[in-house]
Amino acid sequence: MMKNVIFVVDYAWVKRLFTILSSQIAMTARCQRYVPSREAAALNIDPKSLKIFISAVRLGTIAAAAEAEHLAAAAASRRLSELEHAVGAEVLVRSSKGVKATPAGQALLALSHRVLNDLADIQSQMREFATGTKGYVRVFANISAITQFLPQELSRFMTQHPLVQVHLEERVSSRVAQAIAENQADIGVLVKDGAMEGVEFLPYKEDEVVVIVPKSHALARKSRVRLEQTLDFDYVGLPPGSQLNAQLALAARAMDKVWRSRFQVPSYDVLCLMVEAGLGVGILPRRIAVSHAKALNIKVLKLDEPWAHRELHLCIRSYDALSTTARLLVDGMVGKAGVSRA
Repeated sequence: MMKNVIFVVDYAWVKRLFTILSSQIAMTARCQRYVPSREAAALNIDPKSLKIFISAVRLGTIAAAAEAEHLAAAAASRRLSELEHAVGAEVLVRSSKGVKATPAGQALLALSHRVLNDLADIQSQMREFATGTKGYVRVFANISAITQFLPQELSRFMTQHPLVQVHLEERVSSRVAQAIAENQADIGVLVKDGAMEGVEFLPYKEDEVVVIVPKSHALARKSRVRLEQTLDFDYVGLPPGSQLNAQLALAARAMDKVWRSRFQVPSYDVLCLMVEAGLGVGILPRRIAVSHAKALNIKVLKLDEPWAHRELHLCIRSYDALSTTARLLVDGMVGKAGVSRA
């Protein structure tokens, strides 16, 4: 079974097919010394007319083709005449016995089958996109969401929708919201930092941040600390622009202190390793800290600050404007009852 495969429909392909069709028929027409008018060359090729043409060649008469395509004979004849003008060639020889394809008509017959098959394939694929069976969803999320919640969330969703492709990128929370507003992503997961125009926020998950220190650190004797007790020590921080860095710097300023970040690292894994090596203290979500503390020589301390308990949100431009596939993912993450305007 093919998993996570996205079928990208090239809408220009059908147009190219019609161009090829017209050029090949016109080439045959030149051999027959048939010169189309400028007005005829400007006409569009109608897929319905191609179906009538195929039926006429197959059944041998225009009347039979008209009946097969549920048209009056006069209407079918008119469409075939317009088709000949559009391609610039006579494609049928008409006689009292019926119709027969010209050499140009034989070329048109092969190309018509190809065009109509591709149009049918487009219709089939678009129907699957409309129902969410297939699709493509862009998700930008902060490091906390990616490391704690999204692996299980996306695994469940992609098991239910194996032909949907999810593009996931890690961004700091402020840039996640900006990316959603600028239509660079469909769904964002972040720690909300105030209202923002042009987007909606949906409550998603809660987490708690804690302090980690080496087991040999002076604070390791404690089980819980206030932020102020940690500010005399250097920190290992997250990448510039992260919400947690901003929160620590803001809280320190409120105490007339400075939050000092000796290093800024790209992931919680690296942060824990740097703390274990004695290069600073760190703050990260409890679930991740406890997991790493089992393998590393670090201790987890409760952080006694009201902002240590955080709520993660989904960020979207508009629930109603989401694609069917993106809406299915949002519904699975927050539940339909959780969808409300913010």
